[in-house]
Order: sequence, then structure tokens, then C-alpha cells
Amino acid sequence: MSTPTLNPELLTAHRREVLHRRIRWIVAGTITYNVIEAAIALAAGTVASSSALIGFGLDSIVEVLSAAAVAWQFAGPDPHRREKVALRLIAFSFFGLAVFVTVDSVRALLGAAEPEHSTVGIVLAAASLAIMPFLSWFERRTGRELGSASAVADSQQTLICTYLSAVLLVGLVLNSTLGWSWADPVAALVIAAVAVKEGLEAWRGDACCTPTSVLLAGEHEDSDSEGCGADCGCCGR
Repeated sequence: MSTPTLNPELLTAHRREVLHRRIRWIVAGTITYNVIEAAIALAAGTVASSSALIGFGLDSIVEVLSAAAVAWQFAGPDPHRREKVALRLIAFSFFGLAVFVTVDSVRALLGAAEPEHSTVGIVLAAASLAIMPFLSWFERRTGRELGSASAVADSQQTLICTYLSAVLLVGLVLNSTLGWSWADPVAALVIAAVAVKEGLEAWRGDACCTPTSVLLAGEHEDSDSEGCGADCGCCGR
């Protein structure tokens, strides 16, 4: 069942404070997990010469930046005015990730490095595939009740990590079981493509300028001619 979207104006002060605190805990948990995930993925990827694992680790760092942007926003007196700068920084991070992973993957495909079996990487991908959907769902549910478009947008970023975990798992398993060494850099290229897409959306401010009603309801609606809906708050309109 989908989570009902509530009118944030109807929330009591106590309930709003509870939701604010919950968002901070969710963001803190997301940052902590992704820091650990990034460290393990980068270390295991370096040992196994795995472009996919290294790319996954770098993406985890970008996820930390996304969650940190929400934490920064909620810590300020005027959260909406901070979001555009944070989104631009996240966009640059995604583009940097895409460039690095693409170059490393092409080198691997050309025979510069042969990816090896990585038990640690397979376990990490499986764990992320189990954990990330829950974090995304919990933050999205809370963000909808609170009426926070940025929290809902960050939950979508977390959901992206779930898809990448599945891509990584398939690539590592194919390399380990069938000896398809090309599966690892191909999986990494998929991660790079997703990073470019996410970077473009962040640069355009889609997470900011998509109307709040669209993000909260999860439906597609038309925005105004300048790309921001009438109920968009973070664009300063």
C-alpha cells in the first residue's frame, strides 16, 4: 500500500518535531552505512581490480553527500535557500564519479586489468540490496507525512543505490562463477550511466524544482514554463 500524503499544515507541533527528529536519525543512519559501504567497496575493489566495486564505493560517497545536504538543510534557519547550492555540488560529484568509472572500465575492457573474484564484494552488494530499500521507504514515508520534498528526493537517491547494488551483484557473480571478466567493467559502465543521469537531474535542480505535490504524491505533473511549479518552495518562488 502507498503511504497517504498528509497536509503538513495539519500536523501538530509535537508531531512535526517527531518527524524532524526521525529525518535526522534516518539521514545519520544513511550516512553511517554509506561511509562503511564506501570504505569496504573501495578496499575490496582495489584488491580485486574491480571497476564495478570501485564505482560502487564512489557512488556511496555521493550518497553520503546527498544525505549530508538534507542534514545541512534541516539544520539551517531557512532550509529552502540552501538546497540549490547543495544540488550543484552533488551534480559535480556524480559527474566526477562517471568520468573516473568510465575511464577505469574502458581500461579494464581493453585488458589493462583483469578483475578477480571478490567474496567481500558479493556479500556487500547482497547486504546493500537488503538494507537500502528499507531506508528509502522509511525516509520517503516520513518525508511525505512531513511535506518535505527534499527528504522524498533524498529517498529516491537511496533507492538508486538499491538498483546499483543489483547491477554490482550480477556483475560480480557472473565474473566469479562463469569467468566473464567483461561483466565487471560492463556493470561499472551501467553505474557510470546512472551517475550521469543523476548528475544532470541534480544540475537542473529536478530534486529542487519538481513541484512538491509531484514528489510527495509520486505522480507526474506539468510544471510552469520556467521549470518550477507553483508550490515549489526550495527555488525561492
